[in-house]
Amino acid sequence: MPLYEHVFLARQDVSPQQVEDLTAQIKGVVEGLGGKIAKTEYWGLKSLAYRVKKNRKAHFTLLNLDAPPAAVAEIERQERINEDVLRFMTVRVDELEEGPSAMMRKSDRDDRRDDRRGERRPRRDDDESSTPAAEE
Repeated sequence: MPLYEHVFLARQDVSPQQVEDLTAQIKGVVEGLGGKIAKTEYWGLKSLAYRVKKNRKAHFTLLNLDAPPAAVAEIERQERINEDVLRFMTVRVDELEEGPSAMMRKSDRDDRRDDRRGERRPRRDDDESSTPAAEE
């Protein structure tokens, strides 16, 4: 069966539990039509680059699918009808990515960087050696 990466954006005012329920509904449709979901990642509530249907933020979720095209068409049809889904995109891929996606690796990297730093580093504006009074 073909492999797909499917990402959908849910409205900002739905709860994370409702997003999980929506993901479970999609999983049921895919499995009912003979496919399977290899991986599910909830990326969290993120800001959008521009307003989408009067929303400035959205809940992002990634699904890696191993499903027939009919299953993908059905989940897209249901997401088109659902008012909680702002946008969705499905891309056919040659192979599914193992391990965490790029979005999850980025957040892990940011967390490690903050831990390594320990405390806030001073900005160049805060550095006393660059002020004219310190040079005298």
